[in-house]
Amino acid sequence: MGIGADIAIIVTAGFLCGLVAQRLKQPLILGYITAGIFLGPVTGASLISDPEDIELLAEIGVALLLFALGIEFSFKELRPVRSVALLGTSIQIVLTVAAAAGMGLALGWPWTDAVWFGACVSLSSTMVILKTLQSQGRLGTLSSRVMIGMLLVQDLAVVPLLILLPRMTDLRSGLPDLGWALVYAAVFLGLMIVVGTRVIPWLMRRVSRWNSRELFLLTVTGLGLGIGYATYEVGLTFAFGAFVAGIVLSESDHAHQALSDIIPLRDIFGLLFFASVGMLLEPRFVRENLLLVLGLAAAISLAKALICAGIGWSFGYRNVVPLALGLTMFQAGEFAFVIGRVGIATESIGAELYSVIMSVTLITMFMTPFLSAATAPVYGYIKSRRRALPEPTIDIRHDELHDHVVIVGAGYTGRTVAGVLRRFEQPFVAIELDQSRLETCRTAGYAVIYGDASHPLVLTAAGLGRARVLVITTPSAVVTAAVARHARQLRPDLHIVARADTDELLNELHDLGVHQVVLPRMEAGLEVTRQALLHLEVPDELVTGFADEVRQEMNRALREDRGES
Repeated sequence: MGIGADIAIIVTAGFLCGLVAQRLKQPLILGYITAGIFLGPVTGASLISDPEDIELLAEIGVALLLFALGIEFSFKELRPVRSVALLGTSIQIVLTVAAAAGMGLALGWPWTDAVWFGACVSLSSTMVILKTLQSQGRLGTLSSRVMIGMLLVQDLAVVPLLILLPRMTDLRSGLPDLGWALVYAAVFLGLMIVVGTRVIPWLMRRVSRWNSRELFLLTVTGLGLGIGYATYEVGLTFAFGAFVAGIVLSESDHAHQALSDIIPLRDIFGLLFFASVGMLLEPRFVRENLLLVLGLAAAISLAKALICAGIGWSFGYRNVVPLALGLTMFQAGEFAFVIGRVGIATESIGAELYSVIMSVTLITMFMTPFLSAATAPVYGYIKSRRRALPEPTIDIRHDELHDHVVIVGAGYTGRTVAGVLRRFEQPFVAIELDQSRLETCRTAGYAVIYGDASHPLVLTAAGLGRARVLVITTPSAVVTAAVARHARQLRPDLHIVARADTDELLNELHDLGVHQVVLPRMEAGLEVTRQALLHLEVPDELVTGFADEVRQEMNRALREDRGES
């Protein structure tokens, strides 16, 4: 049946392997790559009638991936961490390329192969890291915001790498080609600014007036792939044009709808891409070069972890942030496959080097959830080995605070709590590690100190020994549990109210003796229900009483699970 049967086989295998990956709490892309391995090397590609057609569809997947990335790209997200994101990430990429290339040269590789290898492993995995942070409840923490900023710049760096690397194979012709490539890129960007500010917004407005989802989707897809093809015709990469088209579209009023429409296509073609990557992996090569592959994976992980941690430290981040950067961003990412495929297509690298890149990338990606989860235990061990002083705090007179509320976290939830407490004239002090949030609180006139609330000395500095209530609002599961544990040790009688975004954290907090645990998703459900019932003219006191019963039942069930009366 040709390509239709091939797509059906790949999608089915991707679903099954993706389901296994989901059950094992691993990123779906690892399941997709595994599906490709089973369909390729394991079966000798006998199930796929025409792998070349799949590779062509995979190239569309790359373009759609970068097109969607361009739509999602936001310069606003870089502002709070712009220094470490822009300058720090650039330094990190250069240092990682140099370190990895040095390893390649030490192994006797040609310098071009060494640089290709370094470029492939210099970028971390956006998909794997975001999935890992989400599963660990660490999204929204300072370290996660730094990582996301660095990942955005790394993703942006893919485009110049795709332009520069293929033109390194011949120094004599490479430099002129590189110069022309930069000229073409500059002209193309200038043209896209004009088209993006005048033509595309007009076109999107006209299409949206027709109220046809099908035509809107065709227009969005046509823009991404059409502009990508135009860049290919002038000597640039197809993916580069698709990425720029996404950035241009991201500034329009239709960006969110465009992204929501393109994501299913991106995911399907992305499955074909990652499966095609797995089909190129040679298990026999890994077996025959096991020491080389494992050695390079370990060396790259160590070097990149030290570089990322060092970048975080050098830009003024302390406490757990540098360690979190090192233990989470050490891996090579999915764009190693993209860059490697370009190297194969342009005959800049050979199949053996590509197999090395593939193997090292897959191993480091598999290691990520496990090493990232070790951040809190390792940080706790480091703190126990050295009696470090807490970070400098803002000079407010905490010694005058008595019977006050200590708020951990000055994000949106923390500032809301602070605003209500001030309105009711209740004394409080907040603890915050993010400098921008701290300055926001100071501008609002809130009492706030700078520090890591998971450190007992910082809690003591906030007057925990004289406080009446501790309110933990941070979204980080690791920090929340650590604060509750230390607070119980410092003040066993203290009343604690904490936020929990997962059932696992909720149970852990109740085991630690936290009095009230608030589940944001449950509270949202209760409020939505309340508004609906009020519209149905159910008395407010009955609705409020029902919500209180739901909360009490949840707490009662947890107490019974812990064997309490």
